[in-house]
Amino acid sequence: MPRSAVIGVDIGTSGSKGVLVALDGTVLHTAVRAHTVDRPAPGHVEMDGAVWWDEFIALARELTSASDAVVTAVGVSGMGPCVLLTDADDIPVRPAILYGVDTRSVRQIDRIERELGAEAIVRRCGSRLTSQAAGPKVAWIADEEPERYARARRLYMPASWLVRRLTGAYVLDHHSASQCTPLYDIEAHGWYRPWSDALAPGIELPPLAWSGERAGTVTAEAARLTGLPAGIPVGTGTIDAWAEALSVGAHRVGDLMLMYGSTMFLVHTVPRPLRDPSLWTTVGALPGTHNLAGGMATSGAVTDWLRDLFDDADHPGLLRLAEASGPGANGLLMLPYFAGERSPVMDPDARGVIAGLTLSQTRGDLYRAALEGTAFGVRHNIEAIEAAGGDIRRVVAVGGGTRGGLWTRIVSDVTGRTQEVRTTTVGASYGNALSAARLVTDADIDAWNPVARTTAPDPATTARYDTLYGLYRELYPASAPLVHALAGLRSGGRPDPPRE
Repeated sequence: MPRSAVIGVDIGTSGSKGVLVALDGTVLHTAVRAHTVDRPAPGHVEMDGAVWWDEFIALARELTSASDAVVTAVGVSGMGPCVLLTDADDIPVRPAILYGVDTRSVRQIDRIERELGAEAIVRRCGSRLTSQAAGPKVAWIADEEPERYARARRLYMPASWLVRRLTGAYVLDHHSASQCTPLYDIEAHGWYRPWSDALAPGIELPPLAWSGERAGTVTAEAARLTGLPAGIPVGTGTIDAWAEALSVGAHRVGDLMLMYGSTMFLVHTVPRPLRDPSLWTTVGALPGTHNLAGGMATSGAVTDWLRDLFDDADHPGLLRLAEASGPGANGLLMLPYFAGERSPVMDPDARGVIAGLTLSQTRGDLYRAALEGTAFGVRHNIEAIEAAGGDIRRVVAVGGGTRGGLWTRIVSDVTGRTQEVRTTTVGASYGNALSAARLVTDADIDAWNPVARTTAPDPATTARYDTLYGLYRELYPASAPLVHALAGLRSGGRPDPPRE
């Protein structure tokens, strides 16, 4: 007799992943589709929204054809916050503008802060305006592409776009909306109409629901395209990092989720909203929860860049070389700001720096320096979270970077924190499967995905990293004037004056 199962799909920066999961949490099949983002200009990172639906169809068909399991529900998530504007017929007016890695809206951020007041924005929305916020990206389209904006009527993100295509429902989850600063009121849990009407005129902002709620059911047309059964429920979905946290049960007060991926993301659950200009205050994926979050613009993307530079290399081989390099990377120190930096630096013009280069350094040293640089960035974020009032009691790691063990061990040694690694580290797609399962049955994360191992710091190595971390913190302010000038030159304009 065929077993009942659910499907979870996540649309990521470098690819989309789907999982078919039995109702007891067993992963039956996985499927992946790789894609690339478009970078049409410095600071611009975009993607054709049609790819999200096309890849969902391909993943769903592969997963359903690979098993005789009966799919009973669907969960979705995606990178974010993204801005996909469509016309009244749901035809995109332009490619989607991606999350904080896209830094085009600097002028809009400055203007909006002058008009509304930076402190007023933080009080109402929880976070200051940065390249992560969706609101200034909407304003950028209105300012720079008025003909396209004139046709725009709806706002989507990857998860809400998939929900629309699957069910016909136009809905966005509260967490994603809370990253649409300054359009969402974090205390009232709703769109703040005085600001949303002024900054997104003509846009019918979506009704809001919690990520685990039922958004609708698969339509007959969507069933024909995807191979899914018509009439099964589809969850509202959310942004990928919050789905990752769901996948490892890291949504309890005091939890910190570390997501090891193309970017590094941190989500700390707190009992009430905490506001800090160097972090993001959001509502959580689950009703009644609040988060203090941070994110690095690159992490695994830097190691991918190094792998590509070394034509004959692969990640397992480079990890072995990095292991041999040892703590300190043979005298190298890296700022991993290769796409600007998000929290807590909040500097879109930051750039990567590799200090200490000599003719004796090797591939392994460079790769180790990249892993250590991201670990130093994690420590910087943890210190910012605790300075803002956070109380980190448990650290849970998730994502592809947890495989192999070296990266998580370096992060534990740098931060002095023990990390839990659960049995299944598939990530957001697995969290979406859990959310889908909860639409049709009781599903407990500790039964689905128990802790497999912990990674504890080595006190002697942590003491050595303390010295290197101090140098890391000095390197950014020392190099910032130079990299800002270089960023200005690369953009084709005159270099900005050094920043104090």
